[in-house]
Amino acid sequence: MTLPETARALTTRRPRLAFVGLGWIGRHRMEAIRAADLVDIVALADPDPAAVETALALSPEARSGSGLADVLDLQPDGVVIATPSARHAAETIAALEAGCAVFCQKPLGRSAGEVRQAVETARRVDRLLAVDLSYRETAALRAIPPLAARELGRVFAVDATFHNAYGPDKPWFYDRALSGGGCLMDLGVHLLDMALRPLGYPEVTGVEAHLFAQGRPATSADVEDYAVATLRLAGGGVIRLACSWKLQAGCDAVISCDFHGTEGGASMRNLEGSFYDFEAYRHHGNRTEQLTAGPDDWGGRAAVNFARRLADGQRFDPAAEELVGLHDCIDRIYAAADLAACRDPA
Repeated sequence: MTLPETARALTTRRPRLAFVGLGWIGRHRMEAIRAADLVDIVALADPDPAAVETALALSPEARSGSGLADVLDLQPDGVVIATPSARHAAETIAALEAGCAVFCQKPLGRSAGEVRQAVETARRVDRLLAVDLSYRETAALRAIPPLAARELGRVFAVDATFHNAYGPDKPWFYDRALSGGGCLMDLGVHLLDMALRPLGYPEVTGVEAHLFAQGRPATSADVEDYAVATLRLAGGGVIRLACSWKLQAGCDAVISCDFHGTEGGASMRNLEGSFYDFEAYRHHGNRTEQLTAGPDDWGGRAAVNFARRLADGQRFDPAAEELVGLHDCIDRIYAAADLAACRDPA
């Protein structure tokens, strides 16, 4: 069957979807997709039998296995990947090569090189590829791009913050070879997407950065728990980014993205330390107008969008190429922080 014939076939039947990685995040995305009733869930895989058993209670008709190879044997149309970060790029490429569309947890890779390989594979095999950059799907952040395009004038500065009073609960997050990095890789990837996407992903022309681990300047061997960076943009704009794990912030989380333009400003901010509740505002000098208010059930929205696009027969989306630029920024932040540490050693 040729690729156009395959696309037409997908529009005449429900896609068959498999899930690999059934921890909290994988199971949550599975529940959201199942509730949307757009696809048939045919396979569930995780090396932890208890995780598989819990997922099977939600989708008892699915086949079960321990890893990606088990679900690819069933030739699904798509795979949702929520395994540890070290496996994301390789598993994404394997699934794409097997003819599957892929929805992967962030980060898609531990470096821009890994991400580039995955995106180039998706382009070559003409399969849909998406990453769970979930905060872009909040109603609060969705309100920003139209303002940035039409009402704020020239947006010359963005302040993006994600401070987390907790750290990840899985040991692999603290092994740089497995995770690719610390809070910058975990949280900064969201912040960069939140800041760059409303601006149309402009070129980043320069980067300055500092990383810390347990209150001291981080070395290249450390997994950072605090990161601060300044990105200079083509046209003269600037993004200031700060993120952390286990910060003494007085609440569970501080999450915000503020856009400053010559004709006004706009912000999205979490409410009362919440990880889930956000509001958006339009600023006019010293006056503020509220644009959105919670509650907003956004957590599974990106996954459902992927399922809908798969059911519509969509193929490779060139917007996936933004992922390479996103991870190039992360690589450059790590490189800039290493250079700063060499210039000013602790």
